[in-house]
Amino acid sequence: MPIQGNENMNSLNLKKIIIVLIHAFIVWALCGGTMAIGRSVTTIELTLIIHAIGAPVFAFIVSTVYYKKFNYTSSFWTAFIFLLFIIAMDAGLVAPVFEKSYEMFKSILGTWIPLSLIFLSTYITGLIMKKGLPKVL
Repeated sequence: MPIQGNENMNSLNLKKIIIVLIHAFIVWALCGGTMAIGRSVTTIELTLIIHAIGAPVFAFIVSTVYYKKFNYTSSFWTAFIFLLFIIAMDAGLVAPVFEKSYEMFKSILGTWIPLSLIFLSTYITGLIMKKGLPKVL
């Protein structure tokens, strides 16, 4: 599985993997903070909408920093790692510990739309960072 250039996933050292995971953690934490604050100040419906809008914005900002400063992985692998990390944290920590239920995974607006948008935002950001914005005129 090519990551970038001639490197493959097995050749990435632990430090590089940790850096990618830290960036994924930041996206996850920003989303979690959005949900926690939103639930305390407004309705769950509005909180889910704000989260669905905020998630790709957070992913764009964090992945832009990652691509500019580190860029150890391709656009696809960065997006995939971000997605996998967030799903693992939601399934392994948020649902069983904070929610005490896996009901959140039944919510398209609350879980699947934000996850899809995080993947797409991270992936597209990586493509743009590598190739630049397309010339329109």
